[in-house]
Amino acid sequence: MQNRPARRTLRNYAPSAILSILLLAACLATSPAGAQERRDREANSVYADRRAKLAAQVECPIILWGLTGREESSQTYIFEQEENFYYLTGHNEEGAGLIILPATKSSSSDASSGPREFFYLPAKNPLKEKWNGVRMSPVEPGIEPRTGFVAVKPFSEMRAEVENLAKTYPSFCTILPYEKELGGYPHEREVVDWLQQAAPQINLQDIRAQISAMRQIKSPGELAFLQRAVDLSLDAHLEAMRMMRPGLYEYQIAAKMVEVHQVGGSEAEGYAPIVGAGPNSTALHYDRLSRRIADGDIVVLDVGAQYSGYSADITRTLPANGKFTPRQLEIYNIVLGAQNAALAALKPGMDLCRKSDKSVDKISRDYINSHGKDLHGKSLGQYYIHGLGHHLGLNVHDPGEYCRPLQAGMVVTMEPGIYIPEENLGVRIEDDVLITEIGYKLLSERLPRDPAEIEKIMAQAAAQRSKNPPKGND
Repeated sequence: MQNRPARRTLRNYAPSAILSILLLAACLATSPAGAQERRDREANSVYADRRAKLAAQVECPIILWGLTGREESSQTYIFEQEENFYYLTGHNEEGAGLIILPATKSSSSDASSGPREFFYLPAKNPLKEKWNGVRMSPVEPGIEPRTGFVAVKPFSEMRAEVENLAKTYPSFCTILPYEKELGGYPHEREVVDWLQQAAPQINLQDIRAQISAMRQIKSPGELAFLQRAVDLSLDAHLEAMRMMRPGLYEYQIAAKMVEVHQVGGSEAEGYAPIVGAGPNSTALHYDRLSRRIADGDIVVLDVGAQYSGYSADITRTLPANGKFTPRQLEIYNIVLGAQNAALAALKPGMDLCRKSDKSVDKISRDYINSHGKDLHGKSLGQYYIHGLGHHLGLNVHDPGEYCRPLQAGMVVTMEPGIYIPEENLGVRIEDDVLITEIGYKLLSERLPRDPAEIEKIMAQAAAQRSKNPPKGND
């Protein structure tokens, strides 16, 4: 397996893609990737700055684990680090640990000149490496500059350090488990149990909110990774527009899009691909991909690449035969109008709340409710069943509160939709947007939203196929 994406010449990329590649080159570390390390990452200094910023916000040691990797009993398992741990370290190694001491204060009794942070790695395991590839080791030469930590130790020594710190500090900071459905990683409870055994007298404080707040404002390197993920996704959606036609199956469209991502250097999808035709277009997270696409179907494609851990989230809605019906076009234009109305108001200080007076979500709902009707003469707002957007980053639903004002440096989606099961008609248009100092930048601008442009691309592809008929399902 090669460590670098498939080779392409710069002339094959759009200008935005070229810019993201150049920015990546300026931001990334140059050491070759190991078995679990991501192909690209930011420089060690970026992660160190994040840890220092976090340490300045607390008065207790920050103690975190990465994921354990025990899920690898599954034959389809590929290790991917817990996002907060990766955000602070840049390392994708399983079974790692991290201790960050709070920033020293002049009045603090902890004035030690020793290391203020410790990175823990599992011991060398040659037998496992024969099966799974080389892992970073705490004893390998040059491990400190490679990881960006002054102190790198075996994970087996982490408990002793925790017990020692418990003699000085009354509290530890860690990520406490979510107490709501679908929240957190399973290892969060394991970490808390381990800390309570190692230092039962210690009070545990949650550090999640501080890390989440930092993650909302993207660094130049993060923006480069996001733009790369977006560009790969746009390439895939353009290929889907050219490929789309009645007779294909939903899974064939999804497979082609995933192929485009992977050939371009994506290590995974940001989420399971959604390709829903006809009645399936009205199911938001439809994932069976089993329908044969019929003439006259509308097809929702919500498919996004992941690049170096960062996820794009792009949706387009296509007519299966290349031409929107009048009703499909009507609903499509209402959704597009709602998106454009929200974008026109998007800037720092606005929010994604449902009801605030600075809500771009409300702007999109008001537009949909004031344009068009269902078959019974009722407004279409009842068919807009989700929010306008969400934050984007290491997670396709990155940390970010809907009712907090947006700030420059945040990346969010803009994705209004109308889903009418009675008509087998669902339309969603989703783009990824960077909030700037004065407004926004549409990261996915290269992908057409105008229905006439979409029909033109599909017509040109159909004409080309008629000249060169595909073999089988090509």
